[in-house]
Amino acid sequence: MNICVFLSAADLDDRYTVPAREFAELIGRGGHTLVWGGSESGLMKVVADGVQAAGGRLVGVSVDFLAAKARTNADEMVIARDLAERKALLLEKSDAIVIMVGGTGTLDEATEILELKKHGKHTKPVVLLNTAGFYDGLREQFQRMEDEGFLPVPLTDLVFFAKDGVGALAYLEESAGVQ
Repeated sequence: MNICVFLSAADLDDRYTVPAREFAELIGRGGHTLVWGGSESGLMKVVADGVQAAGGRLVGVSVDFLAAKARTNADEMVIARDLAERKALLLEKSDAIVIMVGGTGTLDEATEILELKKHGKHTKPVVLLNTAGFYDGLREQFQRMEDEGFLPVPLTDLVFFAKDGVGALAYLEESAGVQ
């Protein structure tokens, strides 16, 4: 399975890097491919290193203004013209999406993927990996959107909130029918 992971390229502390590395190893040991922003820095590097060390493949999609930070030993690297093309390529190359901790770029990617799913433009499973409760506030906001009629489909049809990588991968494999 090609698993797109949206996440930060920032250098973060152990409460985020340790669970990210554990999730990456699960992806690699499971024989899956990481589809990610292609960066060789921060949490993106931690996850790519973990997937590669555990035997998984790496498919990066960087963007022209960040190409200098792209990983040089990925199995495949594509350089998009802009962020819109990058997001489209990441979705196109993936079978499932995981949203990990991140800043405004990650939030932009997450909301676009969920908006496209809401409108039936894709049916890929989406997991929000809520490491260290990072997305508790967003989950509360999404629940309010559903409760007050802003979502035309149930929240559970849009996104699965996982507290750890084991739960995230189990949900993705079940959704994809992987035994």
